[in-house]
Amino acid sequence: IGFLAALTEQEEPGGGGSARVGLCVLCGLPAAGKSSLARALLRLLPQRQGWACGLLTYDELIPPEVFGSRESEAGPEGPSPLLPCWKQSRRELLQCLESFVRALVSGNPLSAPAAGAQAAWERFLACCRQQGLLSSAGSHAGDGYLTRAATAGPLYLILDDNFYYQSMRYEVYQLARKYSLSFCQLFLECPLECCLQRNRLRSHAVPEQTICLMARKIEKPDLKKNAWELNSLILKSFDGTSENDEQIISFLAAALENPVKQNEENTEQKEVDRAICAASTIHQADQRCRHIISQAMKDAKDKKVLPSEMKSLAEELNKLKAEFLEDLRQGNNLKEQICPPSQDSDPATSVSSFQHEATHIVNKYVFK
Repeated sequence: IGFLAALTEQEEPGGGGSARVGLCVLCGLPAAGKSSLARALLRLLPQRQGWACGLLTYDELIPPEVFGSRESEAGPEGPSPLLPCWKQSRRELLQCLESFVRALVSGNPLSAPAAGAQAAWERFLACCRQQGLLSSAGSHAGDGYLTRAATAGPLYLILDDNFYYQSMRYEVYQLARKYSLSFCQLFLECPLECCLQRNRLRSHAVPEQTICLMARKIEKPDLKKNAWELNSLILKSFDGTSENDEQIISFLAAALENPVKQNEENTEQKEVDRAICAASTIHQADQRCRHIISQAMKDAKDKKVLPSEMKSLAEELNKLKAEFLEDLRQGNNLKEQICPPSQDSDPATSVSSFQHEATHIVNKYVFK
């Protein structure tokens, strides 16, 4: 944890202003150094920046027994058998975090999440009280009150977990977006063998096969593909320190100054969706045109169009199709507003003009 110690002497504690809340996700393999970094931040952020800081350690807030077999999950009092117990526990913890955040943002009393997460809620409350974010004296429900430390100024909540899937981290981002909080990710990149060596020195070692499996599945932040992951810092962690010492606190400060907007739009993703939707519309139109041509050729044959003229008819119809699809690609017939797939109109309506022209061509050969 010495990689942040030098920063504590550079500035006097500051802060103030309107209360702001940041969610910082720590992710990486077991024994990559996340917990050491989390403890350093918990101590140094108040000293360095004057911010309140809370640490949510998933290993402490989620009981280890939930990672066992699913045989006990189908009971009437237990979680849904369709949802693995560990996933249910993560969901309950996220619900507890949302209840806490909602009270911070709204100024309303703290209230427990939906029924069924009482055990998770009690663990969450105990964690917050221990860190001075909740008073020991509670309301009639025993939940306690947010302390001045939690509400007077900026507050960073550090989430310490592996978060090896992007979907796990995206749930936290969605929470930040819902309440206009700041969101950032610190990804500790450490070679597998280094993690395994460190893990062997632990008093409660993680099974090595678990770490190896996680190493194959882990998804690093993808800043090019996912706009929501742009606020990510990838740290090299080899010997218990970081090679990006100077960046960490300034990175957190920048994230705190730029909370996620509730209606933040991902322009790039919208363009990708638009292109996919347009391609799908053209593909459906092509399939519909092919069906119309096939039916038109059958009708022409049934109406005794000469075999020598059937080839010319097919050429005319295929040329018409090519021109029609090109018009679609150029946007001449394509609606300016591309709707989501769930709202797409029937492709048949977009090829009605093609069908009309195709019928006109067939009639030329039938009524010669």
